[in-house]
Amino acid sequence: MIVTVSPSATVDDFIAPPCHGEIRILYQDDDILLLDKPTGLLSLSGKHPLNKDSVHYRLVTGQLKGLFARPANTEELQAFPTAALVHRLDFGTSGIMVAALHKRATAELSKQFQARSVSKSYIAILEGQLENEQGVIDLPIAKDKPNFPLLKVCSESGKPARSEYQVLERLQQPDRCRVRFSPKTGRTHQLRIHSQAIGHPILGCDLYKNSRSEPMAERLLLHATELQFAHPTSGLPIHGRSVCPF
Repeated sequence: MIVTVSPSATVDDFIAPPCHGEIRILYQDDDILLLDKPTGLLSLSGKHPLNKDSVHYRLVTGQLKGLFARPANTEELQAFPTAALVHRLDFGTSGIMVAALHKRATAELSKQFQARSVSKSYIAILEGQLENEQGVIDLPIAKDKPNFPLLKVCSESGKPARSEYQVLERLQQPDRCRVRFSPKTGRTHQLRIHSQAIGHPILGCDLYKNSRSEPMAERLLLHATELQFAHPTSGLPIHGRSVCPF
């Protein structure tokens, strides 16, 4: 059988380098896990067999660390074969994620993410200095098919994307600033695209950058630090935190 590929088809040939960082369990009950993801790890396994390692793969195969990683009175690491991810973090982004442990929890958490009732907070370090201490970036995001896997700001075909920011610290030598982002939508690459669009890319980003920003850090300086949502069974508020490593 001969398989032909359309010239316009996009092929993702990215092969993730080995990730030696650990996923730590921050919280566990019968319904959910709060996880601390390292940088340089896929959220879900890719189609290429060399991209098997991911947050989900480690969840179902029992490759986690932390207080809840081992059942009582055993040295074996615990696996979560029914676990599902209801959201993702980009490959280079580190920080807090929530995983559901059964179908009902998956459905309930998915509804909250779709309704945008989940509150998310990120810390990033940007190249240069933002003019204002706080503000809103409201720029629609669309696919950029000729430049896959990049996306782009596009007022004609883009979907609404909104990111609030607050400057936490202004740093010198080199010139940069630490920022707290609160995205109000969950578009792919949103914070990286928005930062570049306003002229201050996130340090270490290989896709959305300027001539200075990428070599200023060895990793993407973007960390998911807080996640707030309603528990899928009790309805009580959950406020998870992950300490920013930079």
